[in-house]
Amino acid sequence: MSSLDQGLPLGATATQKGVGAKRGATLALLAFAQLIIALDLNIVFVALPEIGSSLGFSGQTLQWVVSAYTVFTGGFLLFGGRAADLVGQRRVFIFALWLYALSSLLGGLAWSPEIIVAARAVQGIGAAFLFPATLSLINRLFAEGPERNRALAVWGGAGASGLTLGSLAGGFLTSAFGWPAVFYVNVALAGIAIAAAFAIIPRDPKRHEHRNFDLPGALAVTAGATLLVFTLVQGPDYGWGSPTILISAMLAALFLIVFTVIEARSTDPLMPLRLFQNRSLVAGMTITFLYMATFGALPYFLTVLLQTVHGFTALQTGLAFLVPSIAIAAGTQFGERLATRFSTRSTLVGGMIVGAAGTALMVLGASADSSYAAIVPGLIISGVGQGIVWTAMWIAAASGVAHDEQGVASGMACTTLNIGNAIGMATLIAIANSHVGGLTGDALKAAIADGIQIAFWLAAAGIFVSLLAAFALPGKGK
Repeated sequence: MSSLDQGLPLGATATQKGVGAKRGATLALLAFAQLIIALDLNIVFVALPEIGSSLGFSGQTLQWVVSAYTVFTGGFLLFGGRAADLVGQRRVFIFALWLYALSSLLGGLAWSPEIIVAARAVQGIGAAFLFPATLSLINRLFAEGPERNRALAVWGGAGASGLTLGSLAGGFLTSAFGWPAVFYVNVALAGIAIAAAFAIIPRDPKRHEHRNFDLPGALAVTAGATLLVFTLVQGPDYGWGSPTILISAMLAALFLIVFTVIEARSTDPLMPLRLFQNRSLVAGMTITFLYMATFGALPYFLTVLLQTVHGFTALQTGLAFLVPSIAIAAGTQFGERLATRFSTRSTLVGGMIVGAAGTALMVLGASADSSYAAIVPGLIISGVGQGIVWTAMWIAAASGVAHDEQGVASGMACTTLNIGNAIGMATLIAIANSHVGGLTGDALKAAIADGIQIAFWLAAAGIFVSLLAAFALPGKGK
């Protein structure tokens, strides 16, 4: 019996049970779509060396296989969120899956660096439409409170564990079938989701009022957000003082200022500024930012530790991610129970404390001469904390938002999530790698391990900072 069916009364009619089963199937599909998004964030990491050697990437351009996805996802999230509100969440959900399927097919068939980077960019746009559509469908179809909390726990479990399962899948597929398989798998997954969506997801409700799509605002925020994420992602590689980064940063600021002016004057804005009066949404956005700036950077550093320092193969690295994946999935379920019994604020505070303690404990297993077993306790504790926070922060971001604005609210929280990841990764990687220049052999491995330990300490400290945002949320109502 699904978690949603548990809410049906004893002696429920066949019709009620049928509705419960349909809602359970809908939730399963939305969780499956979230799994696709999460898998795609990390699935290419372990395949990068093979992609680089096969397609002739230079060392400076290979990073764009990852960066193109990140930049275009961050740039189009608000656009995608508002499109879900105005065009229809089901329509945007299916459209985004088509983008995923076609771009993944192109990525698997890629014959040059330019083609695969373009494919990853379109995948990123697909994610920018799919993530807020999926989240806003959850928030529209399930009532705020325990019902929505249970749904977000299932959805969150798929997403949070998918971040680490991506490395597992990437390692297995690359070892067994070669790097194109990490793209082809998305074609199959998206195809299944598209077929199921027509049969399972309820049709978009008819709109009784005409709503204009704020095209100037959409263009301004998409350009500004894309340039901002580009600046943050590429700044460490191009140099923060390089003309490209400086021009990109100035243009990003200009477009975002223009966007703010447009929204303040628009009668039907893309992002109503009054949404910032919602304390839960603002706190949720702050926490999604800090979550990905800290917890979100851990898979990258764990991959470097295992492959570069300890010499794990792609498959071994993928298998090593099973432990945190299971811990995160378990944490999402704890998060739902805690939020329902106590409050979202208490749940976030507890999850952050557990996650920070576990991340600090990971330091003990991150030295050059340590074993994988030494880092496992930290991975488990940190993973449980991550899962608890992941579920609770989306509960916070959706609280008190009207149904016809769930898409843009989801897009706002997803945007801060993406920007937080870009800033956190750029900052932690720069600090971790600040003392590895000119080293080789064992000295280089030891320096990389030392940098990873520093990154873990800083991530743990950043998680504690996010407690301030959690305390801004209301406590449990009487």
